[in-house]
Amino acid sequence: MLTAFARAFKTPDLRKKLLFTLGIIVLFRLGQHIPIPGIDYKNVQTCMDLAKGQQGLFGLVNMFSGGALLQITIFALGIMPYITASIILQLLTVVIPRLEALKKEGQAGQSKITQYTRYLTIALAILQGTGLVATARSGSLFQSCPVGGQIVRDDSIFTTAVMVITMTAGTALIMWLGELVTDRGIGNGMSILMFVSIAAGFPSAMWSIKQQGKIMGAGWSSAW
Repeated sequence: MLTAFARAFKTPDLRKKLLFTLGIIVLFRLGQHIPIPGIDYKNVQTCMDLAKGQQGLFGLVNMFSGGALLQITIFALGIMPYITASIILQLLTVVIPRLEALKKEGQAGQSKITQYTRYLTIALAILQGTGLVATARSGSLFQSCPVGGQIVRDDSIFTTAVMVITMTAGTALIMWLGELVTDRGIGNGMSILMFVSIAAGFPSAMWSIKQQGKIMGAGWSSAW
């Protein structure tokens, strides 16, 4: 594998595509660590430390966002709105004749469907962003955290709008980065970004499993 990777770097065209893809991945990971305006980052980190391994459904979604969801960063929504929009459009293609006709038109029709997917992604991002802000404000995002209700600094409509717009813009930026990788990099851009998000949480998940195994082992030892 390393030999094939080294050979790829020796080819100018492949090297350019690999470096471009790696650059997009770096930008993507950087955006997953930049908090949005209006968030008390210190309280978020406190709650993250207290709730490790106990996030439930939010923890699962957090894995697909590369840890950005619970940290409420500009890429907090990750690629989930795009994936959801793609699934919805695929299902609607079966029941809506107009979409089915577009699908049969080839490249031109597929471009139209892709455009509809983008619009639906933005709409879903606004909806999910609003839900995330409301959940964080109510303290339900970290129920066991004593400062869980103090994550959002300001409850004003303006601050809420800025937070939602920032996360929506982050989702739009992720779509653009994915399309850039598809056009100028290697492989399917959105699939690569999804893999990066999941892989980013893999080391911490393994460490959490190891720590829980130690605790359970100590419990069994003390019981015997």
